[in-house]
Amino acid sequence: MKKQRGVLLDVDGTLADSNDAHARAWHTALAEHHYRHDLALVRSWIGMGGDHLLPKATGLDAEHPVARAISKRRGEILKQEHLPRIAPFPRCRELLVRMKQDGLMLVVASSASEDELDLILSRCDVHDLLHATTSSDDAEHSKPDPDILQAALKRAQLAPADACMLGDTPYDVEAAQRAGVPIVALRCGGWGDADLAGAIAVYENPAALLIEYDDSPFGALGRRTS
Repeated sequence: MKKQRGVLLDVDGTLADSNDAHARAWHTALAEHHYRHDLALVRSWIGMGGDHLLPKATGLDAEHPVARAISKRRGEILKQEHLPRIAPFPRCRELLVRMKQDGLMLVVASSASEDELDLILSRCDVHDLLHATTSSDDAEHSKPDPDILQAALKRAQLAPADACMLGDTPYDVEAAQRAGVPIVALRCGGWGDADLAGAIAVYENPAALLIEYDDSPFGALGRRTS
């Protein structure tokens, strides 16, 4: 009997070119509530969930009424102003098809809320390739805490050693390390190699990973399923 192995997938900045959209939505929502920060600083927080971002940006607990109002407004801005322009990175679907052809189980592990995640996955046209999805709704704490990855592993019935993550931020790398899962990182989310230290391999984007797939950690993981 073949042993099941899988890929834990981040979405924003990894499959979808959406990190700037998230940063702008947060930046606007914070400013509307009189918390003004440089956009570049807000951008550096993208990849962690609101439970971590809001205390950094406001000094308030994420459950504080003002923080909750900011989070709600950010979601409205994202959907109304930015979502229609969010697109997948080139060859994103092809990459996931290749992983699935190798017998790898594809499980999303994202800090996004479930409703936003569903919308962005629809923009990427990959729903049919996924075994399961986990979001911030499935975990007590978002990345860089390991909770979402642990929930994804549990849902897919995978051991950490039988999975590899694909992500794009230092928060993905930290969460994967804390969950005991090796991680491959992509630069297309906006971070450089020094920021992604701890990843077992780094590629420019999904298309570059697909070109080098056979020699990548995912190619090796797929061969272990045969």
